[in-house]
Amino acid sequence: MDILLSLPIVSYFAGPILGSWSGSLNLLFFYMTWTTLVLSHSPLRIELVGTLAIRIVFWLVPSLFFLLFDTLVPSLAESIKIYGSASLPRRDAAVLLRQLMLALLNLAISTIIQAGISIGAGTLLHHPLFKTSTTLPLPWQIVKQISMLYACREVLSYYVHRYVLHSRGRVAELHRTFAHARKSAAPYSLMLYTDHPLPLLLNRTLPVYLAAMVIQPHLLTYFLFTILTTLEETLSMSGYSIVPGIIMGGIARRNATHYASRGHGNFSAWGLLDWVNGTSVGKDVMEDIQDEAEKHQVKERGQKAASNTGNMVQEGFDGLKKARRSSRKKNSDSY
Repeated sequence: MDILLSLPIVSYFAGPILGSWSGSLNLLFFYMTWTTLVLSHSPLRIELVGTLAIRIVFWLVPSLFFLLFDTLVPSLAESIKIYGSASLPRRDAAVLLRQLMLALLNLAISTIIQAGISIGAGTLLHHPLFKTSTTLPLPWQIVKQISMLYACREVLSYYVHRYVLHSRGRVAELHRTFAHARKSAAPYSLMLYTDHPLPLLLNRTLPVYLAAMVIQPHLLTYFLFTILTTLEETLSMSGYSIVPGIIMGGIARRNATHYASRGHGNFSAWGLLDWVNGTSVGKDVMEDIQDEAEKHQVKERGQKAASNTGNMVQEGFDGLKKARRSSRKKNSDSY
């Protein structure tokens, strides 16, 4: 518990919420906490506890909140669910409890597998898999490495998802039975970890962790990447039609279509490789970009029209004022 509470990544994001610290003090506190953590705990322990904490905070807690919302106020949730009432979770406490237990079991298995891989890779490389030093990574290094991690994950997740999980074989059968039992319905966030453990590891854990093994970023960069991907997966699995943004809205919609069609397309996380390979179902990522661009153009045209109307009204008021002033001047001259 002490290492969990002292995670600097938590302190860094919680600082602006819990207090009115300036950016410099926040960064100083972040650096001091990280340095203390590195000097007092092993790299493996920091990695595992940090990753587990991120998944609890950014997946488990929001998933349970969404589940409560969907089950307690289904009439409201139905209106913002893709495919409507069909996408609502079953209001069966026993079924939902079994799903929650399976999700927690899969989370524990994923953490154990990550520990085994990290120990094995560290033994082979003779140093920790991730750079765990008191020196913080530079911003441009973070951007570069996260871009590379995303690219690797996109490739791995697409080909594993398409050719292993949605093909013939025992693993594909397990994935269909556990992950695609519902028909014509979008998923809900708890289902992110309710697949069978084997396809779950291939689909969710390994594409992220293998990409990190290849690039070997700083541990803080890996934590940030894990936060981003966990948030992305939680929102994309929510089944809500109101997920904001050109990227996340499209990801959520394509993911819902993937589940509703029981895996007949939309295999990649961001949809880029689906677009390249012609496996998109429904709108592809390029159509999403075009639609968003058109929305912005319409918005800009609307703003321009409103601005022109406002200018015309203002000019009208100015004309009336000038007419009144000239009338008053004429009246005064006549007297």
